[in-house]
Amino acid sequence: MKTLYFRIVVQTILIMVLASVIAFLLSNVYYHQVLKPYNGEKISKVAREIVSLYEENPNQDIDAYLNHVSGLHYQLYLINEQGKATSYGKPFHQTDLDGDTVSDVLNGKVYEGIETYNNGLFITGFFEDALENSIGVPLNVDGEKYALFVRPDIEKQFGEIRFFLAVLLVLMILLSFFFIIFNTRFLVKPITKLTEATKRIADGDYSGELNVTRGDEIGDLAKHFSKMTQSIQRLEDMRQEFVSNVSHEIQSPLASIQGFSQTLQSEELTKEKRKEYLSIIEKESRRMSAMSKQLLILASLDKGDDPLQRTSFDLAQQIRQVLFMLEWSWREKDMVIEMDLPSTMISADEKLLIQVWTNLITNSIKYSESGGSIIIRIKKIGRMVEVIIKDTGMGIADEELPHIFERFYKVDKMRNRSENGSGIGLSITKKTVELHGGTIAVQSELGEGSTFYVRLPLM
Repeated sequence: MKTLYFRIVVQTILIMVLASVIAFLLSNVYYHQVLKPYNGEKISKVAREIVSLYEENPNQDIDAYLNHVSGLHYQLYLINEQGKATSYGKPFHQTDLDGDTVSDVLNGKVYEGIETYNNGLFITGFFEDALENSIGVPLNVDGEKYALFVRPDIEKQFGEIRFFLAVLLVLMILLSFFFIIFNTRFLVKPITKLTEATKRIADGDYSGELNVTRGDEIGDLAKHFSKMTQSIQRLEDMRQEFVSNVSHEIQSPLASIQGFSQTLQSEELTKEKRKEYLSIIEKESRRMSAMSKQLLILASLDKGDDPLQRTSFDLAQQIRQVLFMLEWSWREKDMVIEMDLPSTMISADEKLLIQVWTNLITNSIKYSESGGSIIIRIKKIGRMVEVIIKDTGMGIADEELPHIFERFYKVDKMRNRSENGSGIGLSITKKTVELHGGTIAVQSELGEGSTFYVRLPLM
């Protein structure tokens, strides 16, 4: 299997090679379109200067003069009318030249061989040591016509620079490959750590930490991965705690039902005792049924899809309906209900919100003494509506407040379980409010009661 490290190295090298080839081709186009004509014109000017300087001093020896010029790193080739050729400086490797071209130069024309020399697409033609790749100019020596062909001696003029450029190119390629291999290992290292961490998480180990301090995208990925690992660990802890709590909550009523069922088999029980035990069994069964319903509600709310079935209704009318359903509970405790419920239309899931108000008002009744009071108000705040439910009950300690919306958390752990409920009602309440885009908050003081603030978006 090809690793990411291997792929990045190979792909980077291929990109470098491809970029070099494209750059070489573009450079050749630039040479043929711009540099080649310019170079031909420059050497043509040099050739005419050579002829002009000789014609200014015609008495000097032509061979000595041209030998002197060739010493300036030029290749010279002199042809007379009889076709006799003399080479000065480094000899041309190829001296083949069309006879008509020589005749034209002898008759006064300039041969622009560097510009017209056809050697294909590549710049390597600049280094072709051929007579065709030169400049030809006419020259008169003692009344006799000559054709003088000139081109620079590339090996002498650019010998050192060519060696320098060759060494530079080789070093650039080798160092580039080295740094690519080194940098890719540095780049892939955190990804390797992420892979190892993923394997550990797959095996259920969430304890490993990623020591990645980079500030780029990979660093961000590592940070988000660490956060995800912590979230998964919290979810796993919550799952285990959830299973433990559910098992514990179910075990209690099941033990009661089992114990009283066995007791009912005794023939010595009085009719009153038998009736009392059957009532307890019925009560525990109802408790288990209510808990099952709440767990189903909580499971549906935890799904990723939106479980809400929104309709438009009057919030004030809904809260009055809940108070009517719970009337026997608060009248039994001789409680006073104060209401300030102006008509307020909202768009929400009516069934789920009934559960919210039922949970909150039921808790207020349950934890209030006889003769207490509950105040329920509705008021609009901008585009939100706030429902305030305040009671005069036992209150909640400061250290308990941050946990009351956690699943299976019970504030009054010393109370009888049948009275204290399952501990998931407020979790359902908070989840429902948040799904509607709202918020829920609580203020409480021991012995002074509690106040819940629920904010929901208006229509």
